[in-house]
Amino acid sequence: MRARTPVLAASLVLALAAGPLAAPALAAPSAAAVSAAPDRAARPDPVALGAALAGLPNADATAALVRVGGTDGTWRGSAGVRDLRDGRAADPNARFRAGSTTKVVTAATVLRLAAQGRVDLDAPIQGYLPDLFTPAWNKPITVRQLLDHTSGIKPGDGLGTTFEEVYAHRFDTLSPRQVVASALAKTPEFGPGEDQHYLNINYTILGLLIEKVTGRSYAATATRLVLRPAGMDHTYFPGTDPRIHGPHNRGYQAVQRPDGSTELVDVTEWNQADRWAAGDMISTTADLERLITALFRGRIVPGPQLEEMFTTPPGLDGATYSAGLQRLETGGKVFWGKSGARYGYSTLVAATRDLSRTLVYSVNTTDAKGTGSNPVTDRIIGAALK
Repeated sequence: MRARTPVLAASLVLALAAGPLAAPALAAPSAAAVSAAPDRAARPDPVALGAALAGLPNADATAALVRVGGTDGTWRGSAGVRDLRDGRAADPNARFRAGSTTKVVTAATVLRLAAQGRVDLDAPIQGYLPDLFTPAWNKPITVRQLLDHTSGIKPGDGLGTTFEEVYAHRFDTLSPRQVVASALAKTPEFGPGEDQHYLNINYTILGLLIEKVTGRSYAATATRLVLRPAGMDHTYFPGTDPRIHGPHNRGYQAVQRPDGSTELVDVTEWNQADRWAAGDMISTTADLERLITALFRGRIVPGPQLEEMFTTPPGLDGATYSAGLQRLETGGKVFWGKSGARYGYSTLVAATRDLSRTLVYSVNTTDAKGTGSNPVTDRIIGAALK
């Protein structure tokens, strides 16, 4: 059966008419290049990367932060503004909503617990969380099938289906247990292991698994087992707090008015409690670069368990997701990474397995939850991963 997977780092393009938040004059990207690669052709292309960030803020994004690294050389760049109201230059060290890149941390936490013998990847999740599953869920779903999105569990309910609906509830709290209960009240989408469908619900349940086997909160365990060993000192899990603490660039969503024009709505403050272990992390590009580097070097997850992050489920045509990562092939190279999107913020972390090239970006796209591609993120990926 063919696996269903969304486009990596995709966002919808909207053409903006005049809005209530006037964009300031365009500023040239700020960039710094440092290369230590002996092969000049293999180094990051500073001209292409600078061009990828040119012209911000524009209709597609208000800011962008980019870090290209690895043994081939490094490049750093930023462009756009912190806030459309005052036009200050984007902070290259800003914190942002990292979205589904949270799943990399969640997967690494589960795999570390597996290495410690506290979680069996082949054991049914029903055995760990019997209070959550009704008798209707009589087919065993393994922990590994949650990690690689082959569980067959349908998505849980949210606080709306349109931007307008969820925006109206942006300060309300929907707990992870409520999300899971609504998902498990539905019939399975497919039998365990029969298909791959990328969904947040798998990682929300893994968050509950982490809490059950450790007796500690998800945030405390993930911080102890992953964030601290990786040196991610500027990353945290906000819980029900709608704010981004510390320096940050504001996020905006393009919304069409009744007259056909478009306004940019500030979506920076938002309670992300329902995203939780699937996508509520707040981080920086430097911290995400530390994460992917430490992870691929085996400093977070031991070798046998780390292989799970580079293994897609066998026998499923088109399956690209492993435990916490997604396989991407471009320019004749294979990258493993994860994209993430919350309203106002699009994120990507990716690397070759040998860490010859890494890419981390945070782009304040104007429709981060859209289903199409975004020209700014497309340009960054094209320039950084060639």
